[in-house]
Amino acid sequence: MRRKLDQHLLDSMSKNLGNWHGPFYCNRKDPRLIVPKYNPMLGWTFNFANPYTYLIVIAIVLIIVGSQLF
Repeated sequence: MRRKLDQHLLDSMSKNLGNWHGPFYCNRKDPRLIVPKYNPMLGWTFNFANPYTYLIVIAIVLIIVGSQLF
């Protein structure tokens, strides 16, 4: 029961338009790194209020740049 309630709370956070700044999702209270987009049929996005997101984005960029060099 608790897990279902937690999932409902997290889903309601990602549906709140106040947490969306254009195409970017920013919510410090949401512990998830990757969240469904406002329209779930469009896929997933990063939670840019989480500091680990920037580490992941930098790692992805470095991998892409590193693969282009070799």
